[in-house]
Amino acid sequence: MAEGERKHEGRAGSGRSRGPIAIAAVAGVLALAALTVASCGDQGGVRFWQGADARGNSCPRPASMTGSEFNAQETGLRALRRAAFQNDFFAQLELGSRYAAVRATDKNIEDPIESATWYAMALANDEGYAPINRVDRGGWGGWRPLSRYDDCRAWERHDAYSRLDRLLSGMTREEQESVRDRVIYVLSTQDAEGYRTLARLHDGLYGPFGEPEDNRQAREAWGRNTNQNGNDRERRQRRGYPAATALFQRNDVDAYLYNYLAVQTGDVGAYVLMRDFERSAPSRAQYQRFVEVKARQWTPPFEFYPNTAPQSGVPFSDESRPRGDAYEYALSRMAGELPFIHVGRALRYLGVTDTAAQRPEDLSKRQVETLEAMLGHPMEGRLSFIERVRAIQLAAVNGSSEAQLVLAVMYAEGIGLPADYARAFKWFEEAARQGSPEAKFAMSSYFALGVAGVADQDKAQAVALRIDSALSGFGPSAGRLQAVLAQVSRSQRR
Repeated sequence: MAEGERKHEGRAGSGRSRGPIAIAAVAGVLALAALTVASCGDQGGVRFWQGADARGNSCPRPASMTGSEFNAQETGLRALRRAAFQNDFFAQLELGSRYAAVRATDKNIEDPIESATWYAMALANDEGYAPINRVDRGGWGGWRPLSRYDDCRAWERHDAYSRLDRLLSGMTREEQESVRDRVIYVLSTQDAEGYRTLARLHDGLYGPFGEPEDNRQAREAWGRNTNQNGNDRERRQRRGYPAATALFQRNDVDAYLYNYLAVQTGDVGAYVLMRDFERSAPSRAQYQRFVEVKARQWTPPFEFYPNTAPQSGVPFSDESRPRGDAYEYALSRMAGELPFIHVGRALRYLGVTDTAAQRPEDLSKRQVETLEAMLGHPMEGRLSFIERVRAIQLAAVNGSSEAQLVLAVMYAEGIGLPADYARAFKWFEEAARQGSPEAKFAMSSYFALGVAGVADQDKAQAVALRIDSALSGFGPSAGRLQAVLAQVSRSQRR
């Protein structure tokens, strides 16, 4: 009996000793389960990435965005570009994939420069890294409930960094500059928000594409967020993505410049951010005067998005749209203040028509559709005001001195486009290089009066340009020159 009691007590003691182990095991399982449904944000935490499998990791896309659309490829691209110009993160990613010809059906539109442009735009887009759930639960490192949306976007950015780096690594310096210029142009069409993004792209206090410096994908791009041992993929990540991170060079002057341009749009938030920028480092405020002058001279890299096309013949449409009352008012002035003959001459220069049309009615529906196709616009057969502006811009970009002169006047007077003296001077200068006496006369006026930050007052340069204009046969300049010479001769007789 005693022996039975001892056995019973031994079994009980053994059960009691296993109790804490069982509790610890259950606690471990629960902790593991908790880790699978919790995240520590960008600093760390669980990621449900399944190796390099895009299908399992990427965010789901609507069928309208991912359909094959081989027979309606151009229509699909235009729809994606409209969304991408409006800063849709997934449309930008999808364009990067389309122009990279990830799918066999897109091989005919393959274009590495265009692909890199839209991957870069997606990486700079805060829709890709702003957390969907900002609630801090406190304790345990501030774990937050994991959002599958946060996780799949993180993988999308990880993949975009990798693809962009490969694309840029295979490009010449000129091709890389073309990518950078296209990104700057698109962002410059997005008003204050776009300029603020450009400021972050050049600010050393942010990640490579303007994300927070401690963002997981930013650290990975720099090679700062990887296991020192690990597999081949991890060792490659340890080197980071040098081509992608070098696309935008960091410097305080450009960061200040784009913050300043954002303020010039009238955005109050941009003003607050610029003051924060000035206070963030002791040396930054000293650039103010220099940046103000540079801002008056700054112009976007393009008049409109480059309308070159791959062999498919599907042009890169410019889906930026005029914004604000100033743009709308300037466009409305096209009807009564810009003689249509200038549009007609631009169309003749571009080869759309054989003669210069005097009126819109002189153009056939097919001729209008030809221009729309060149611009990558839907072929509706109706010439809009913005297409009239684009016709003159396209002719000017392609070397027409007459269109360059007209475009300069449009910028100077605010007709068709908001007044912009820096752009006006640029196109007067381009036309003058081709020998336009009218452009030389206009430039002489700029130098005679002095336009702050654009053309400082220079009387000697003004006289030289006016003489050159007169010798080229420009009437007003010749008359002005005769008056000056007569005045000089009278003073000598005295």
